[in-house]
Amino acid sequence: MSKSIGIIGSGSWATALAKILTDNGQHIHWWIRNEETIRHMQLRHHNKHYLTSVYFDTNLLSLSNNLPAMVAACDEVVLSVPSAFLEDVLRLLPPDALQHKNVISAIKGLAPGTNSLIGAYLNKQYHLPVEQYFTITGPCHAEEVANEKLSYLTFSGCNLKNAQDIADKFTSSYLKTIVNTDVVGVQLAAVLKNIYALGAGIAHGLEYGDNFLSVFITNCFREMQHFLEKYEELQAAITGTSPLVHNYSASAYLGDLLVTCYSLHSRNRTFGNMIGKGYSVKAAQLELNMIAEGYYACRSMYEMNRNIGAFMPIAQAVYTILWQQEQPAEAFLALEKSFI
Repeated sequence: MSKSIGIIGSGSWATALAKILTDNGQHIHWWIRNEETIRHMQLRHHNKHYLTSVYFDTNLLSLSNNLPAMVAACDEVVLSVPSAFLEDVLRLLPPDALQHKNVISAIKGLAPGTNSLIGAYLNKQYHLPVEQYFTITGPCHAEEVANEKLSYLTFSGCNLKNAQDIADKFTSSYLKTIVNTDVVGVQLAAVLKNIYALGAGIAHGLEYGDNFLSVFITNCFREMQHFLEKYEELQAAITGTSPLVHNYSASAYLGDLLVTCYSLHSRNRTFGNMIGKGYSVKAAQLELNMIAEGYYACRSMYEMNRNIGAFMPIAQAVYTILWQQEQPAEAFLALEKSFI
């Protein structure tokens, strides 16, 4: 029997995931906080705020702003809200709400307050076993899903068969899926690539050219790999096991980094571009009118790295620009001298 699936969130990525599932004939339960958005979707068959060109067969949608009831109706739950709001959203649920559920995170950030991976946060706060936690990572932009441009998603879980079962629900003519067991690595890579995309946007706003940007992204990739290796060494020392080895050339690592840094669809790149052009953080947030995950992630990663001790000059520069008001031109002048 097919497991019922629900989506928490109503932004562009949640809407894209809903499109993929319903295009495959999958009935979904969909939690949307705003009652007016629900009414509009029931009447007009599309999300009035995000990916407005995507129209839904509402017979395949069970829309609700009652989160406990929606989660209770599902066997599998997709989390697709900005990481900064995750704690507030999940606070609406009773403590045992996620028992016996598969939870699939489409969040590209760290848990608020704890600077921990989403899976670790759910395990601690909601006693979700690691076997019931899965992730969705890119490279994949919601706007290209809306236009049915061929895209790829990576599904990760410690149980490969269960991850494949979930991936099969999303596989279509325009969406190919990759499955692996690299749950921790892909989550960290997804957090870091948003930080580096902010940096790529700042560089563009400062009027650096493509030649510089290629060197910048190469150094981002090296920095990401260094951080992940240090992270794995620390975890191995704590657990007494061997460090995990990641395939850094895989789509979820290099591919997602490239598209997030280069694509005009990237909200993190767009946000960074405004900062490079002289916008304040507040003005850029108001102008973008969407959450740039990298903004929160760079502070969380800065705090996480205090325990890991990886050499991360690019992530550090983005953090000091956004959170300590360092001038972007000065920060990038220093980076120029460190690149190889």
